Amino acid sequence: MFTGIIETLGTLIDIQKEGSNMHLTFESNFTDQLKIDQSLAHNGVCLTVVAIKDNTYTVTAIEETIQKTNIGSLQKRDTINLERALLASQRLDGHFVQGHVDLVAKCVSIENKDGSWIYRFEYTPSNEEHTTVQKGSICINGVSLTVVESEYGKFSVAIIPYTYDNTNFHTLKIGDLVNLEFDILGKYIIKMLKNREQ
Repeated sequence: MFTGIIETLGTLIDIQKEGSNMHLTFESNFTDQLKIDQSLAHNGVCLTVVAIKDNTYTVTAIEETIQKTNIGSLQKRDTINLERALLASQRLDGHFVQGHVDLVAKCVSIENKDGSWIYRFEYTPSNEEHTTVQKGSICINGVSLTVVESEYGKFSVAIIPYTYDNTNFHTLKIGDLVNLEFDILGKYIIKMLKNREQ
């Protein structure tokens, strides 16, 4: 379980393919605090640490993860958002994030508002649970954010300078793909209503 509050940025330094799997090695400033078998969110994707060496660590992405997220499109030297799993004693500053990406969305516009930025995204919903609501929560590349505008298959978020500087939002370009995880509470509500109708 995560909160969507990014702890630090990581840099992808090596990619090794083995069958349908990808072994990804990252450099981060908290590698010395990690341990084997620990869960870590990478751009919102929960992956398990399988090896640690000096200031680098390795995780493995399986075929399903590669197909459903933007992990497969990462290249060496790319910057990713990192968050360790939530401790029971921590404040929940973001929202409940599982690290289970629902689908990817495309960044279609970036508007500089002289002190903040408005990012707009479009995606193809594959079911009713893939919906946003105005002022609701959405997780983009592991970042817990509030939806500004919401339409079917599209939405926008406002990014403050701190988030812009301390996540990989400052590297996003129009056309880039991002990982989306929709609010788990909203998904449960939609599922319950659907079951009632049936």
